[in-house]
Amino acid sequence: MVVPTYNEADNLEWIVGRLRAAQPGVDVLVVDDNSPDGTGDLADKLAAADPAISVVHRTEKAGLGAAYLHGFDVALRAGYDVIGEMDADGSHQPEQLHRLVEALRTADLVIGSRYVPGGSVVNWPVQRLLLSRGGNLYVRLLLGIRVKDATAGYRLFRRSTLEAIDLASVRSTGYVFQTDLAYRTLSRGLRLTEVPIDFVERERGDSKMSGQVATESLRKITRWGLAERRAQLRRRGRRG
Repeated sequence: MVVPTYNEADNLEWIVGRLRAAQPGVDVLVVDDNSPDGTGDLADKLAAADPAISVVHRTEKAGLGAAYLHGFDVALRAGYDVIGEMDADGSHQPEQLHRLVEALRTADLVIGSRYVPGGSVVNWPVQRLLLSRGGNLYVRLLLGIRVKDATAGYRLFRRSTLEAIDLASVRSTGYVFQTDLAYRTLSRGLRLTEVPIDFVERERGDSKMSGQVATESLRKITRWGLAERRAQLRRRGRRG
C-alpha cells in the first residue's frame, strides 16, 4: 500500500499502525516529499522496527500524482501483484480495506467510493461536499464515464492494470491524477469496481485540499478532459 506524506508527523504512526493491525499481510510504502515536520524521519523509525514498512524519500514536494507514480514504480520493480493507494491523514479507514481486497477478485481497479450506496463522508462542511460531488458529476459528463467517485484516493490496482495504462505517459501530478488513472483504466477496456467506504475528515494536521486547490483541479480536469474528447473524436474519424 503506497502512502504519500507531506507534513503528516501527527498521523503517520497512528494510521500505519491501524493498517498493519487490520491487514497484517499488507506491506506499506511511505513516500515522503521531504516533509519539514520530520515525517520522513518518523517513517524511517517505523521501517526500522517493522520489515513490512519501507520508505522512499523524495527531494521536493512535486504533487500527489508524482508521489504515487514514484511509489508505483518502486512497487512494480519489487514484483508486487497488487498495489494500492491510501491517504496518511486517517480519512481512509484501514479497517475497510478488506472491502477493496474482496472486490479485486473480479476487477482490475477497485475504488473505495464515498458516493455509491453505503458510502459516506463524515465531518465535511457542506460547501466542500457540494464541490466534491459537483466535481465528480462534471467528470462523468465531461469524460462520459460512469464512475461515481473518480477523484477518490483509496484504491487497489492489479499489477497488470498499472502496466496497461502506461504510467510513463501520465503527466497529471496533482489531484487530477486520480481521475486520469480511472479514465485510462476504463478506456483500455479494463474492469473498474466501486465499493462503499466511510471517508472521515482528518482530526489532526492541515488538509492539503482548499477551495483554491479544488478550483485549480477542476480547471486542469477541464483542459485535460477536453483534450481527451478531441482525441476520441480524431480516433473515431480515422476508424470511420
